Formats: sequence, C-alpha cells, structure tokens
Amino acid sequence: MRRIMIDASKCDGCKNCTIACMQAHRETPGTVYDLDLTDIRNESRNHIEKLPDGTYRPIFCRHCDQPECVMSCMSGALTKDPKTGLVSYDETKCGSCFMCVMNCPFGVLKADTATRTKVVKCDFCLQDGAEPNCVKACPKQAIYVEEVSL
Repeated sequence: MRRIMIDASKCDGCKNCTIACMQAHRETPGTVYDLDLTDIRNESRNHIEKLPDGTYRPIFCRHCDQPECVMSCMSGALTKDPKTGLVSYDETKCGSCFMCVMNCPFGVLKADTATRTKVVKCDFCLQDGAEPNCVKACPKQAIYVEEVSL
C-alpha cells in the first residue's frame, strides 16, 4: 500500500503542493498559469499551517488504517479500499451530514466552500497516474510516497 508521507522539518511553507492540488482538481481545463486562486471552486485538498515558532505543518489526508471518517459515514460515501488502503469519496452517495469532517482526528476533511454540500478530500490523484501532484510539486521533497505494509 502506498501512502503520502510528510517530513515537516523540510517544509518551508511554499504552498507548491496546495497550488498543484488546486490545479489537479480545477473544474475548467487550463495550465497552472491561468489558475484562478480566488475562485472558491478551485479548492485544495491539503493545506499548510504556520506554527507560532515559524515552522510549517503540512496537513494531508493520511488514508488511515482505521479511518474515523469512514467509520462515521452513515451513507457509505467514504470507503476504504482493502487492496490499496486508500480512502475514497463518492459524492453521489454523500448525505452532507459532515460526520466525517467532525470525526477526522487530523482536521483534514472539510465541506466544500462553494456549495457546502460535499466533502473536499484527497483522492491520491488517481486520475493522473503514479504520483500525486502535491508530491511532484514539492521542491524540498517534504512530501513523498512510501510503500507501507499492514
């Protein structure tokens, strides 16, 4: 199973990962150069927090071994694939109760800003190929993919 891992000590808060995520999930095709950063529909699935000591903490979905979001999802919109270990979200099944948002111990999941009717969550950029876009965009290699065994 593959997981996105974080080495927070390498993060300098550049937010290339956030921009890459926004670009990967934008509604209208285009390049990163014409990405509208003010359009609330172009939402990132990760974020970077600046801590009081001046360091940064990247906040990413951990696709947990026992995901609280999946266990609290009453509609079956969130599921964990036993082969890949990835937690996926099916918007068509979502009842917008946001129990998953409330139960994520890492504060990763959130309601979309535009409609407040669906969950914004990492999909590991499965539509784009081998590496998630946030991983490809990190110049410090603070974000990387690692094989883990359970």
